[in-house]
Amino acid sequence: MVALEAAEVYALAPYAKTLGVEFEEIEAAGVRAGLAHELSLSTVGGGLHGGALMGLAAVCAAVCAALNGPAGAAPATVESSTHFLRPARTSVVATARRLRLGRNTVN
Repeated sequence: MVALEAAEVYALAPYAKTLGVEFEEIEAAGVRAGLAHELSLSTVGGGLHGGALMGLAAVCAAVCAALNGPAGAAPATVESSTHFLRPARTSVVATARRLRLGRNTVN
């Protein structure tokens, strides 16, 4: 099974480290990572900024796609949708799992 260490992801995708993403699991079957609630990532009212939350989700999805795609291929988001139900006032966790491996896409 393909797996990476967090340091390898940070070297390949520096935005993940800049954002403060902390990886819990990095494997082809799924990527799980968290984001601490920091004042620098909050918005009016003290909740985590939506961009930070979407950034966490995008990092998890990109790493999962990269681990499941052909060697040397760079993942690109085809579609992403986010619905915010309430403010996130604590640290958060995101999980990306592959559902289907296509010829050109990882869903």
